[in-house]
Amino acid sequence: MAGILAWFWNERFWLPHNVTWADLKNTEEATFPQAEDLYLAFPLAFCIFMVRLIFERFVAKPCAIALNIQANGPQIAQPNAILEKVFTAITKHPDEKRLEGLSKQLDWDVRSIQHWFRQRRNQEKPSTLTRFCESMWKFSFYLYVFTYGVRFLKKTPWLWNTKHCWYNYPYQPLTTDLHYYYILELSFYWSLMFSQFTDIKRKDFGIMFLHHLISISLITFSYVNNMARVGTLVLCLHDSADALLEAAKMANYAKFQKMCDLLFVMFAMVFITTRLGIFPLWVLNTTLFESWEIIGPFPSWWVFNLLLLLIQGLNCFWSYLIIKMACKAVSRGKAGKWNPLHVSKDDRSDIESSSDEEDSEPPGKNPHTATTTNGTSGTNGYLLTGPCSMDD
Repeated sequence: MAGILAWFWNERFWLPHNVTWADLKNTEEATFPQAEDLYLAFPLAFCIFMVRLIFERFVAKPCAIALNIQANGPQIAQPNAILEKVFTAITKHPDEKRLEGLSKQLDWDVRSIQHWFRQRRNQEKPSTLTRFCESMWKFSFYLYVFTYGVRFLKKTPWLWNTKHCWYNYPYQPLTTDLHYYYILELSFYWSLMFSQFTDIKRKDFGIMFLHHLISISLITFSYVNNMARVGTLVLCLHDSADALLEAAKMANYAKFQKMCDLLFVMFAMVFITTRLGIFPLWVLNTTLFESWEIIGPFPSWWVFNLLLLLIQGLNCFWSYLIIKMACKAVSRGKAGKWNPLHVSKDDRSDIESSSDEEDSEPPGKNPHTATTTNGTSGTNGYLLTGPCSMDD
């Protein structure tokens, strides 16, 4: 074990040439980031999760009720032992051959069986009230941490001149505000990592899990090798759009259409500007080029920049989804009311609507006629679904 730890904490990997861990030990004159500081994130992550439960129960839920958001879930499927066994043990999406077999076995028409499976799938989805409470919690946290980050960074020299991220590196003292900011962000991402398994299940679960994993790695990595200054720029920049997305979701759940439209447009503009413009031109420029000139590359420098480039790849992917969603909403809005958070089932990045698969026709209706007048199922030519999930 001692050999493994010595290999893992090899100074030639983590630190620039001629710098040792002994040089970064805390003294009476200066405090530096220590790896053991990060253990504090685990109990804090649990505390954040508990605060979330209290917040959703005693703050978000009363707000939702005041906005007439009901806790009622989707319609309950008719009890049927045979269909329930197929649903739980075989498949939640039976193919045509299985549907025909069940139709003969139960003496039901195929459309009725399809309707039952849709209702049964919707039973496992959360109510609008649950989704509103989750979004309100995330909105509140993102707004707080972004506000704190801005107030902290505006007093630092590296916000105005990014070369200060590398001057006197790695002998840059750790301030109380920077330590609090880092540990708070790390604790929140750990809480998201664990709560993702209990939160609303989304189609982009794997991508979000990868994002949380990369974010935790970046925060941990930059803290250990004292690249925390540039790390604060990355954190604050990526927090800037998140509150707007959650606010747009809340407006959508509360059926404040105009506010939802405005907030989504604001979110899209901020997200694309910060992730595709400011981040590569400002942050990646300093981590790749300014740091090369001032301190030069070393092994952990390469890993840190690789993680940042992976984050940028996710930013490009999500920007593509946002643009695609907006274009789809605008084009379909020509035939009806435009809602940027309402997209087709194939285009959405998450599944969180409790009614996106509910039938608009009675169970026995011929499936070949189950379309609206403009040839698509749903409302105003598109299915109602939840908004794109952008939690980072």
